[in-house]
Amino acid sequence: MSVLNDALNWRYAAKRMNGDTVPADRIERILDAIHLAPSSFGLQPYTVLVIDSPALRQRIQDQAAQQPQITECSHLLIFAAWDPVEESAVDELIGRIAAERGVPSEELAAYRDTIKGTVRGKTPEQRVEWAARQAYIGLGHALSAAALEQVDASPMEGFDPAELDHLLDLQSQGLRSVVLVALGYRDTDTDWLAGLKKVRWPRERTIQSVG
Repeated sequence: MSVLNDALNWRYAAKRMNGDTVPADRIERILDAIHLAPSSFGLQPYTVLVIDSPALRQRIQDQAAQQPQITECSHLLIFAAWDPVEESAVDELIGRIAAERGVPSEELAAYRDTIKGTVRGKTPEQRVEWAARQAYIGLGHALSAAALEQVDASPMEGFDPAELDHLLDLQSQGLRSVVLVALGYRDTDTDWLAGLKKVRWPRERTIQSVG
């Protein structure tokens, strides 16, 4: 097996964590992987909030069905979609591409218009849904990177987005919470699921060759 597949076989969405702190360099490598994740047009229309404050995580837990990982983890990541996704962000992206690649922005006009056409073709709610799908690509990178670092990463959708957005005043920042990820280390003494064999559908049910 490859190193990645070995790590993915090891990974488990821990239900209980032991409270140990994940070293800063490992957290940074996981965040770097998220930052390098692909997205539609390279727009990356989401923000990842990193919460390491125990007091704030305790307040967040109240909006997330009291799931213990939120207070037992080392760091909590909140993937938040841009709301709204604005055309000004497209102009900013085009400017950045031009600067980084040393090309005149005029040469990117067609690309800019294509992105803006996609944004204009969606309702405000559809834009947020589109941004959320890009955030989930980042989530996948986070889970894989954490596995390679031997850090447990538990993705969570079981929370009240509206209440969490209110708690963190995300609306004023143009953000809407999408999914949470608790980073830490599994507690094998209290999490009875941690030692069980990983179960997946047979590969041929999940992976099919067409044509």
